[in-house]
Amino acid sequence: MDYAENILETIGNTPLVKMNVLTAELPCLVLAKYETFNPGNSVKDRMALQMIEDAEAAGVLKPGGTIIEGTSGNTGMGLALGAVVKGYKMICVISDKQSKEKIDILKAVGSEVYVCPTDVTPDDPRSYYSTAKRLAKEIPNSWYVNQYDNPSNCKAHFKSTGPEIWKQTDGKVTHFVVGVGTGGTISGVGSYLKMKNPDVKIWGIDTYGSVFKKYHETGIFDENEIYPYITEGIGEDILPKNVNFSLIDGFTKVTDKDAAVYTQRLAKEEGMFLGNSAGAAIKGLLQLKEHFTKDDVVVVLFHDHGSRYVGKMFNDEWMRNRGFLDDEVTKAVDLIKNHIEEPLVTVKTEELVSHAIERMKNHNISQIPVEDVDGFVGSVDEAILFRAIMEDTDVTSKPIKEVMQKPFPIVDRNTSIEEVAKLIHKDVHAVLLDLGDGKHHIITKYDIISGLH
Repeated sequence: MDYAENILETIGNTPLVKMNVLTAELPCLVLAKYETFNPGNSVKDRMALQMIEDAEAAGVLKPGGTIIEGTSGNTGMGLALGAVVKGYKMICVISDKQSKEKIDILKAVGSEVYVCPTDVTPDDPRSYYSTAKRLAKEIPNSWYVNQYDNPSNCKAHFKSTGPEIWKQTDGKVTHFVVGVGTGGTISGVGSYLKMKNPDVKIWGIDTYGSVFKKYHETGIFDENEIYPYITEGIGEDILPKNVNFSLIDGFTKVTDKDAAVYTQRLAKEEGMFLGNSAGAAIKGLLQLKEHFTKDDVVVVLFHDHGSRYVGKMFNDEWMRNRGFLDDEVTKAVDLIKNHIEEPLVTVKTEELVSHAIERMKNHNISQIPVEDVDGFVGSVDEAILFRAIMEDTDVTSKPIKEVMQKPFPIVDRNTSIEEVAKLIHKDVHAVLLDLGDGKHHIITKYDIISGLH
């Protein structure tokens, strides 16, 4: 009978799958190393098991111990599977930009999960790096994995992923393309492939908000490049020891939008239900088109499964709210379709200025139409109110009609965006959209900017 002794024995030996649609413009053969076939649905299962086994051999992970790691979700999953089979406790420290699905999955396999803010520096006590280190000091019989600097990370890919790719391509692989986070995959696979053939090119996919590309090209760690980004699993605001820059031939950066859009396209056009870093990887590969010839065999590694991102990249509302969906925007009504159901906030002519200010604050808006029984008769915005208060501090107790300006222009739902934009200038900060049946909606400068973004 042919069976595995436990789930950990099913890690590795994932298939290579030919890309057909998204890579049609490329002259070369593109093969996807499809890592979702691992039991934890990601490439991280490989290094998680290697790190556990090496820690056991070194005596730093003892029976009944607690494994602690800062993770974007996938390494935590791999470690959690190892912890379940081998009888350890598991604590995952994760950043708040990671999907809810990742957090729920970690809990489902018995992990205790700490969620930390993303928008802090790595050495901030609240960061997930610092929190994981602190917990390891506080909890007896615990082991802090530190996948970023743990050499077993690279070792796993040198021993398994690299040899698999070499064997599956019959040694014909010419390029390896992969998103870079901890650096273990690109460095482990890269070192093996270059050992077998020094001419194999190793390309890393980076994201905007990360330091890798510039550091590789200039040797400069530029903190000005560090800012929050949405793409998960790749890029860093630190330089992990596992990133062997001397092995890497180059980096290309992919925007959050392109990564998200191509994550959807992989599912809809290739039938590949994959994670966010796969979208970044395939878009990055397309950006490298000029580096490939008809004789090349390019292997791109896809890290994880789409089930981690159902509420994000596979949710059109989430995508639309971030400007990642290129919906056709030509008419006035297109500009506010994401919030068309929200009621119009107005103020009556006899209400006090203080009422208008309070309403603007509560609804986080900058302008309000003024109406009476006959309809819209005026408007106020934060600039008007600012000038009025600076001139008369008692103005807040006066009726709004004493400070209001002309009413906002009114357009119908089919008015072109160009015509709407012409109506907005330094003295007119919004227009009103007539939706029919006595309903109106406001269109602001921000709506126009967002709609055309």
